[in-house]
Amino acid sequence: MFASDSTRFGAEPNTQISVITLGHPGTLPKANQKAIEYGIKIGLACQGMINRSMIFDRKNYFYPDLPKGYQLTQDKTPVCVGGEIEIKNSKGEGRAIKLNRIHIEEDAGKSIHLEGGDTLVDLNRAGVPLIEIVTEPDIHSSEEAGLLLAEVRKIVRYLGICDGNMEEGSLRCDANVSLKRKGDPELGRKVEIKNMNSIRNVQKAIDYEIQRQIRVLEAGKEILSETRTYDADSGKTYGMRTKEELNDYRYFPDPDLSPVLVSEEWLKEIRRDMPVLPKQLMQKLVDEYGLPKYDASILTETKELASYFLAACARTNNYKSISNWIMGPVKSFMNDTNTVIADFPVSAENLGKIIYYIDQKTISHDSAAKQIFPELLKRHDLDIDAFIKEKGLDETIGTEHIEKLIEQVLAEYPDKVEAYKKGKKGLIGLFVGEVMKKTKGKADPKKTNTLILEALK
Repeated sequence: MFASDSTRFGAEPNTQISVITLGHPGTLPKANQKAIEYGIKIGLACQGMINRSMIFDRKNYFYPDLPKGYQLTQDKTPVCVGGEIEIKNSKGEGRAIKLNRIHIEEDAGKSIHLEGGDTLVDLNRAGVPLIEIVTEPDIHSSEEAGLLLAEVRKIVRYLGICDGNMEEGSLRCDANVSLKRKGDPELGRKVEIKNMNSIRNVQKAIDYEIQRQIRVLEAGKEILSETRTYDADSGKTYGMRTKEELNDYRYFPDPDLSPVLVSEEWLKEIRRDMPVLPKQLMQKLVDEYGLPKYDASILTETKELASYFLAACARTNNYKSISNWIMGPVKSFMNDTNTVIADFPVSAENLGKIIYYIDQKTISHDSAAKQIFPELLKRHDLDIDAFIKEKGLDETIGTEHIEKLIEQVLAEYPDKVEAYKKGKKGLIGLFVGEVMKKTKGKADPKKTNTLILEALK
């Protein structure tokens, strides 16, 4: 956040550090402009108020794995104030979770506690930029917490500011749990839970902590304001330390960093670079592409999946068919192989091409699904047109050939031709049907109908 150290995950311990991160005397930090832009982007995405003048503060707290002895953060002037994130449950019921603030700070390093009492310290993560989103006490269940986390992950991925990987610590969550008796106006003391590396574990930790606090309160005891850790193996939370009060941190403005001023021009530039977010894109797929809401919600699960769909739309305007293929064979392949759309071997252009050929009656849906698509899964560079020709899958019949067959059919039914000319226009269906029989269904019915009408004139 304040130095040029790499933030690559998985490097050898203590190799991505510098004298600035290590807090050597005489070194001066410099704020990372791109990280500030990312903070502004997520503030805009959450409809918050962007602070036009920010200062960074020193938070004085003993971090054993942050060498400076304090953390650079934002106290009085966060990058964003207020805002909200909309969530929807499995029934499609939605509501907005209110945000308190979004601020930018630096991460601490990582301590690895060994059996026997020794601790190893890896400082690679020290100084890595963090965007911290703080909600109001507006989440009422572990389900809502899980939905909120999933939505945050989706937003940061769409914005391109984070990969959202909880296992690697790119996305982390601390859950503050507090209860109140029914009818009480105030919430009780809050307990903070840390060390949860999946959305499922966040939900499990919250559920356990709710029940634990209920047992404490019903026993007539007081809740201790503390920080607890979650153990995934036992499914329980355990006390780590008592919770500090805000004044214990002794915040004061960092004397080495200049204020950050967000000009109107810079803010406009950031707004201009904002991508279409999942909510707006979902609505666009419903309104402009005519897709059902369910399809649109699946297709906007990730930015990459949405981009794949839109790229396929460049080859055909049968948007519902593209959606069906993605939600069917494409998703099935990804689930079976545990891959993502970026690794899918069939390009969006080729999928669109297959659907276009089906709609044009060039190939049948059956041959597309059972021959062409499986071959594309094996050979991503397959020439579809050459493959159709090689396997004799082309089902189109030329106009000249259809006209010859029409001549034959009309010659075989002279009495019906005469009856048609006398006004029995319904006989056109008989003629079309006979031509289709002779082509084994390969002729285009509409085209055949038009050619017969011309012949009968």
